[in-house]
Amino acid sequence: QDEGDRAFGGEVSLESKVYWWHEKYRPRKPKYFNRVHTGYEWNKYNQTHYDSDNPPPKVVQGYKFNIMYFDLIDKTKAPTYRVAADPASTDNSTCLIIFSAGPPYEDIAFRIVNKEWEYSHKRGFKCTFDRGILHVYFNFKRTRYRR
Repeated sequence: QDEGDRAFGGEVSLESKVYWWHEKYRPRKPKYFNRVHTGYEWNKYNQTHYDSDNPPPKVVQGYKFNIMYFDLIDKTKAPTYRVAADPASTDNSTCLIIFSAGPPYEDIAFRIVNKEWEYSHKRGFKCTFDRGILHVYFNFKRTRYRR
């Protein structure tokens, strides 16, 4: 566990839907182990008003999703994720990340902060499906303030 990583469970219930395979397999939710990466943003404002003894509030800097799909029927098709608008967010500050895999697993969604992602591997982006586990790791782009 990295410094600044915390367990994250912000699961959101999706509207119930009938899957095309519901008669053959019993739909079930996948197990998951997720982390949220938080830290301090030492921008000019925070450097002026805070120090290491009195730090600024922590902000979300990224997420790590590990979703277990050990019993997938079609092991050749990797599970997918998509980002959708959050109907509960009035100010558009959060969005939903929805994971879909196929039989026998239901779709699962989590509410996350709505910021732009950093897609470079060097900055921690990872999206792999290996040995039945979908790993989706990403950090948010840092906003640079210039005059």
